[in-house]
Amino acid sequence: MTQAYYSAVLDHPMETVWSLIRDFNDYPAYIDGVSESVIEDDKRGDEVGAVRRFCYLGNWIRQRLVGHSDQRHTLTYKGIEPLPFPPDVLPESPSPTGYEGTMHLVGITEGDRTLIEWVVTLDTAPQDAEPWQTLFQSWIPQWTNSLARALARGR
Repeated sequence: MTQAYYSAVLDHPMETVWSLIRDFNDYPAYIDGVSESVIEDDKRGDEVGAVRRFCYLGNWIRQRLVGHSDQRHTLTYKGIEPLPFPPDVLPESPSPTGYEGTMHLVGITEGDRTLIEWVVTLDTAPQDAEPWQTLFQSWIPQWTNSLARALARGR
C-alpha cells in the first residue's frame, strides 16, 4: 500500500465547498474531464453504498461511496475495478491498481476559507508503487485546482 496526499486552501467557506462535493454524483460539476456521471441502482448521491459510473477523459470508471459524513465533511470512495495505468506514459506500464480516496474539509476561521485534504491509498504491487504514487500526486492537485475553478465560477 502507498498513498498520495495533497492539501490546499480554498478561498470559499466550508459549507460552500461541501455543498458542491457532498453529492457523489456531482463530479462533472467540479472535475475537468468528467463529462458524465450516473448513480446506479437509484441510490442517492450521499448514500453510502452508492455506485457512480462516470466518464473521465473518455474512460468509464466505477466507484462506490464507502463513507460519507455531513458532520465531519468527509467522503470516501473506492474503485470497483482495478484502475489501468494510462497508456503511453511510461515505456512499461505498471499493473492496474485498486484504490480508495478520501476528501476531507476543515473550516479555516481566518478569511472564512476551507482546507481540503485529499488522500488516495493505492493497493499496488511493491514494484509498481512509485509510478502510481507519482501519477496520483500529479492528478490530485489538478482535481483540486479544478474544484477551485468551479467554486470561482459559482458552481
